Amino acid sequence: MQKKRESKFTPIEKKWIMYDVGNSAFTLLVSVLIPLMVADLCTELKMTESQYTSFWAAVTSAVTLVVAVVSPIVGTLADTGGMKKPLFFASALIGIVGCVLLGMPLPLAGFVVVFVVTRMAYNVSLVFYDSMLTDVTDMERVDKISSNGYAWGYIGSCIPFIISIGLYALGLFGLLDLTAAYIMIFALNGAWWLAFTLPLTKAYKQTHFIPRRPHAVRDSLKRLVSVFKDDTPNKKGILLFLVAFFLYIDGVYTIIDLATTYGKAVLGQACIDPATGEPDSLILNIQLVLALLATQIIAFPCAIISGNLAKKFDNGKLIMVFIGGYLGIAIFAIWLTEVWQFWFLAVCVGLLQGGVQALSRSYFAKIIPVHKSGEFFGIMDIFGKGAAFIGTMLVSIVTAATGNSALGVIPISCLIGLGLAVFVVAYIEIKRYESVHGRATIAAQPEGAETSGAAAPSEDGRED
Repeated sequence: MQKKRESKFTPIEKKWIMYDVGNSAFTLLVSVLIPLMVADLCTELKMTESQYTSFWAAVTSAVTLVVAVVSPIVGTLADTGGMKKPLFFASALIGIVGCVLLGMPLPLAGFVVVFVVTRMAYNVSLVFYDSMLTDVTDMERVDKISSNGYAWGYIGSCIPFIISIGLYALGLFGLLDLTAAYIMIFALNGAWWLAFTLPLTKAYKQTHFIPRRPHAVRDSLKRLVSVFKDDTPNKKGILLFLVAFFLYIDGVYTIIDLATTYGKAVLGQACIDPATGEPDSLILNIQLVLALLATQIIAFPCAIISGNLAKKFDNGKLIMVFIGGYLGIAIFAIWLTEVWQFWFLAVCVGLLQGGVQALSRSYFAKIIPVHKSGEFFGIMDIFGKGAAFIGTMLVSIVTAATGNSALGVIPISCLIGLGLAVFVVAYIEIKRYESVHGRATIAAQPEGAETSGAAAPSEDGRED
């Protein structure tokens, strides 16, 4: 039975993984199609390429800053018994509705407002989703489940994305009204997101939680303020990891968020129409979209492989390798001048993206108290979104000051390099603590915490 379970996913594990398939469709829209739509709206307002890059980086930064403030508060509240499921579904539903609304014909200001609300709801839902990991599986399988979540999210999201790009192409070539194409694209992706949200919402049960008390919101804020004042096991190691995560995930999120924006700004003169000899933005857009689609496809097996590697190798050391790879990507991007170089970067990102995200999530799940998963993942989101805020804002400031988008990558490279150095220190501290106290101490529940007593379900849905 144990060997069989190791090779198969339980029903709740499958539903948890499949939510990544649903929400990743919106991630692709944010990375690829939405920047193209914003670029068109900015062009109508006579903005230059550098102004557009600076503007969209600033909008992205504003979203991540707000999410960084909100995430730990709602994450801590979600640790209260019975709260995680409704909060998860409410935030996902707001994001889904906002996704549909983004397809409607809106002026730039209206589009930005809807985008900000939608992106906030999307990111908040991920705080709850990530914290569910400790409830849906056990610590021996957490690397595998986390990696498969990202992996199937990458490949599954390609289905609505390919359809969306097909509709977008029909609109560009005049075979379909472009406004109608946008409405269909965002409605499709919203429906896709909803379809993979409902099964997890229905099946999920919160097995680790803080008992429900009067004044839940006030109590949650008190717990958040005192989180590192309590006798948290391996407090120093957790804090060092969060600082390292803040620094290195900057590169991951900034590259994901601004890949298309950066590519358009830097490679604007690289694609030439052979008939006219002039730059062709349509050819460039097609190249960027195909390259980022290739990233998703490559990331699928690579994310699964990273989870399997974590069974044989220390996942902390694997994270170091992935961070080092991203440092190389950021440095290479500074000299990006040709479309083939963008393709090369897309392939490299596909090789590394799933591993660094999935293993960081599962590594953190292993070093925190399981009954405070929402609280700690909310705090992790502060560091992750804070990093994204700093990263995109640095790109915006440097690009605006120099008029050169490529120079905006330089501070990102520095932050990733520093993140690698701090992670090494964090890794050594965590290993030192575990050698003295053992990992079980980290997951031990202090007085006042509860568990439902439910064992992880077997592959046929029954409790083991």
